[in-house]
Order: sequence, then structure tokens, then C-alpha cells
Amino acid sequence: MGEPDTDEQGGHSIKALAVEQGMTFELTLGGKQNIGFFLDMAPGREWLKQRSQGMKVLNLFSYTCSFSVAAIAGGAKTVVNADMSRAALNVGRHNHRLNGHEQQLRRDIEFLPYDIFRSWKKITSKGPYDIVIIDPPSRQKGSFIADTDYAKVLRRLPALLPHGGQVLACLNAPELSEHFLLELMAEECPLAKFVERLSNRADFPEKNPQRNLKMLHYYLPAG
Repeated sequence: MGEPDTDEQGGHSIKALAVEQGMTFELTLGGKQNIGFFLDMAPGREWLKQRSQGMKVLNLFSYTCSFSVAAIAGGAKTVVNADMSRAALNVGRHNHRLNGHEQQLRRDIEFLPYDIFRSWKKITSKGPYDIVIIDPPSRQKGSFIADTDYAKVLRRLPALLPHGGQVLACLNAPELSEHFLLELMAEECPLAKFVERLSNRADFPEKNPQRNLKMLHYYLPAG
């Protein structure tokens, strides 16, 4: 652990590190509810790491870029991270440095500090992509409301994956079930084929699995 920092509310936070499957991530403890890293997303990171060899990955709502670290660790050719928070993306750069990705930072990893809904043209121009990760906040005023905004992302998938590819669509909203996402994908991107829902971590039990984190794997057939 490092020295305490003072957050914008005047409270104190402590920097720490998490190690997962050989990857290292920075944590900020004691300052805010979010520590900069979501433990329950481990199956999603492992899913990406196993599939990213030679792939071009788009990481939407990338936050501190843990999916990006997993993609590069798995041999991804390039990763594009998009998030409206510059501060989160700066932590993402640091996470890559913690994992020895200095060379890839100069050449293979991009950070787009954009409001995604106002920047589709820019994001699409960086493609086409082989894998798209969608991991938005469930309800964040001014950024993303799952009930109304998830559809806007799904309808863009054919433009992001014009030659086919894989999608990991994540949803961490207890009030919205897996069926919400399945039905929305069928309506907004009917080309997408459902493969499976990734299993949640055993140490994050939930009596009702529909209230737990949802991670749905899809593929788009090649056109």
C-alpha cells in the first residue's frame, strides 16, 4: 500500500493493488464506494483474455480499463478504450504500466475520453473490431441509464462489427433481468446470435441469479 491521498471531498484514500490471474490493478480504498476495480467481473476478463489473441477489441464504458489489460495480456492486436471520464482512463493507463505494457501503450492501445453517444462516428472509424465489450454503469445520471440507453448501444453493433465478431454484453442492474437484455438484443440487433451467459463467481452468491451480474456472450455472423 502507498501513502494516503486526499480525495475531492477532503477524505483520505489509500492506494493498493489487486492481483488476478497474473494481472495487476490499482485500487483506491477508503475514499469512494467504487474502488476502481470490480471483483465480480473476473469471469468476463478471463473470457476476453482467452479470446483476444490477434484481435482488435473495443472496450465501451471502459472505466479503469481492466478489460483492456486482460485483452493485451491475452495477446490482443489493438484495444480501443472509450469512456467519458479522463480520470478513469488515466488510471487505465497506469494499470497497463503496472502490467508491463509500455510498448503496447505507445502503439496498440487507445484511450478515447468521449461521451460515447456523441462520438459513434469517431469510435466506428477506429474499427472494424473483432470483439466488442459493453460494460456500462447501470444507472448513472448524465452518463447511462440502462433502461433507455442500452438499446442505443446494441443497434450500433453491426457498424462496429461489419465482418462479424463477438460481443460480451454486461449488465449489473439488480432490477433488470437477463431477459431484459436478451429481448433488447433481439429487437435492436437481430443478427446477433446468443451463445451463453457466463457463470458468476462462486464467491459472489445471489439467491436470485437474475439480480446478479449478467454477462451475455453473443456473436455476429460474418456478412
